[in-house]
Amino acid sequence: MEMDTMRIMVLVGYVLFLVGFGFYQGRKVKSGEDYMIAGRGAPGWVAALSERATAESSWALLGMPGIAYMGGFSGIWPAVGSVIGILVCWIFLVKRIRSEAEKYDAVTFVDYLSKRFGTMGTMIRIIGGVTIVFFFFFYVGAQFIGGGKTILSMFGIELWIGMVLTAIFILPYTIYGGFQSVIYTDCVQSLMMISALCLTPIIGIHFIANAPDVFAHGIHEAMVKAANPRYTSLFGGFTGLRAFIFVVSEASWMFAFLGGLPQLNVRFMAIKSDKEAKIGRNVGVLWTIFGYAGAITIGLLGIAIFGPEGLSDPELVMPSVLMKLFHPVIATLFITAAIAAMLSTADSLLVLSATEFTENILLPFMKKRGNVDSNKMLSISRYATAVVGLIALGVAFVVPTKLINTIVGFAWAGVGSTFASVTLLTLFWPRFSSRGVVAAMVTGVIFTIVWATSPFDSYLSARAATFFVSLFAGTVGTLLTSPDPDQEKTEMAAENA
Repeated sequence: MEMDTMRIMVLVGYVLFLVGFGFYQGRKVKSGEDYMIAGRGAPGWVAALSERATAESSWALLGMPGIAYMGGFSGIWPAVGSVIGILVCWIFLVKRIRSEAEKYDAVTFVDYLSKRFGTMGTMIRIIGGVTIVFFFFFYVGAQFIGGGKTILSMFGIELWIGMVLTAIFILPYTIYGGFQSVIYTDCVQSLMMISALCLTPIIGIHFIANAPDVFAHGIHEAMVKAANPRYTSLFGGFTGLRAFIFVVSEASWMFAFLGGLPQLNVRFMAIKSDKEAKIGRNVGVLWTIFGYAGAITIGLLGIAIFGPEGLSDPELVMPSVLMKLFHPVIATLFITAAIAAMLSTADSLLVLSATEFTENILLPFMKKRGNVDSNKMLSISRYATAVVGLIALGVAFVVPTKLINTIVGFAWAGVGSTFASVTLLTLFWPRFSSRGVVAAMVTGVIFTIVWATSPFDSYLSARAATFFVSLFAGTVGTLLTSPDPDQEKTEMAAENA
C-alpha cells in the first residue's frame, strides 16, 4: 500500500508539472495562428523533439515492444520501416514542407493543399478535414486506451478508469493553450521517453545475464528456447514471395512517415527557418535511431525475462519489464515516459483535429454569416478541441479491439498512407493537379475502410496497399484530366522563356 502511494505521488507530481507547464506556455497564445501553429517561430530542436514525441505514441512504446515480444526477431520490421521513413522525411521532405507552407501562409497541411490547388480548394478542404477528423477519433482513442493500459499495469485499476484519467490529464491544458502549449510540453515528454528507451535495454541485458529466475540469460538464447520459427527467423517463418509480402507489410509503417502524417507536418511548418530545420533534422535522426533500437530491445528482453507466454497482454511488456528491472519509484518514473508518449500524441492529435474541423468545416460556413475576428476564432478552436476529445474518448470505449497496434494501424492507413502519396506527388511532380489530389484522397479513404475490414489485410497491410492504390489514383486522376488553370499559365511561361 505504501509503495502504491509512492507511485501515485510520482505520477501525480509529473502530471501536475506537465499541466502547469502547458498552461504557462498557453499564456503566450493571443490569436488563432498562435493556437494552431505557434506563430510559425518554433526552434528546430523544439520542433524535432515535439515531432518525435508526437510520432512515438502508445504504438511505439506499447505497440512496438509488443510486436517484438510476439514476433521475436521477425518483429523488427516495423522499426526498420519506420526508421527509413523518418530519415527520408527529415533529410528530403522537411525543408520543402516548411518552405511551401510559408509561401502559401498555411497553418495546417490541408490548408496548404487547398491554397496550392485552388481550383478545387474548397472540396480539398472538406474531404481532407473530414478524413483527418474521422480517422483521428480512432487514433486519439488509441492513446486513451494506451494510457489506461499503463495505469492498469501500475495500480491494477480497471482499464476504463485509466482511460478516463488519461483524458482528464490532457484535455485542460490542450484546450487552453493549443499548439503553443503542446509543442513545448512535448519536449519534456520526448526527453523522458528517450531516457527510458536508452537506459532500459542496458540495464536489462545485464539483468538477464545474471538473474537466476528468468526464461533465458540472453536474447538469442530466449529466441531459441521459444521454439517457434517466427522468433528466430527474420521473415516470420515464411519463404519466397510470402516472405517478401511479410516484410513489406510489416515495414509499411514507413509510408505514413513520408509526409503523410498531418500532426507531424504541422511541426515542420512551424519551424522558424531553414537553418533551424537543419538543427531539427540532426536531433530527429539521432532520437529515431536510438529510440527505435531501444523499443525493439525491450520487447525482446520481455521474452528473455517472462518467456513467450508469460504475459497475458503483450502490449504490457514495456511496463512489465520496467517493474521487473527497477525500484518501483524509478520504474514509475520510466513508465511515466510511456504515459508521456500517449499524452503527447493525444494532445497533438486533438489540436490538429480541432484545427482541421474549425478551419475547413466550421470557418467557411461562419464567414458566410459575417466576419470572424481572432478572439472569436480562438474561442471556437478551444470548443472544437473539447468536443473532439470527448468524442475520441467515446470511440475508445466502443472500438471492437483494444490492441493499440491494430487501431493505430487503421488510422495510419486512412490518413498516413493516403496523405503520403498526395505529399510526394505535390512536392515532386509539377503536373500533379487538384483533381489528382481529390482522386487520391477519396480513393485512399474508401480503399482503407474496405481493405482493413477484409481478410486480405492479414496478408498485406492496409498501410502498404492504401499507399500504392492512392498513389496510382492520384497519378491517373491527373493524367486523365486537364491541368489546373494556374499550371497551364506556368507551362506557357516556361515555353515562352
